[in-house]
Amino acid sequence: MQINPAFLYPLILAAGMLQAWGPPMNGTLQKSLVNPWLASLVSFLPIIALLFCVFICSPKPLPTAANIQAMPWWAPLGGLVGAGAVVAGLMFVNTVGAGAFAGLTISANLLMSVLIDRFGWFGVEVHALTPGRLVGCALLIVGVILISRS
Repeated sequence: MQINPAFLYPLILAAGMLQAWGPPMNGTLQKSLVNPWLASLVSFLPIIALLFCVFICSPKPLPTAANIQAMPWWAPLGGLVGAGAVVAGLMFVNTVGAGAFAGLTISANLLMSVLIDRFGWFGVEVHALTPGRLVGCALLIVGVILISRS
């Protein structure tokens, strides 16, 4: 799918803003349902239903047998990895606050992403670990410390 670059960054920014809603919403869900595993399940049910409906409406393209055979064993585990972040959010956001939780998770995400870029893990193109990237990571860590202590 080709997206006009003028719309790409605003869409990514909007997605990032929406991501900030998830942990507090899930934290409230966990308070209401008490059991964090039930809350996690309930949190994922609308996602599964929505994606199923979208797939039924637009089932093409479908993978070929060669696509599936060439797929790395770890490729389908991205959702499971993301579920860990959801569970952490619903269990801990009310304890540390939305700002600190987002700062910590975004910092961890960015630091790991820089390593993924540096070593080309998971099939991404290699990007050098430049001084600018290192300074950016350091500033992010300082920002998280400031947000968490306030």
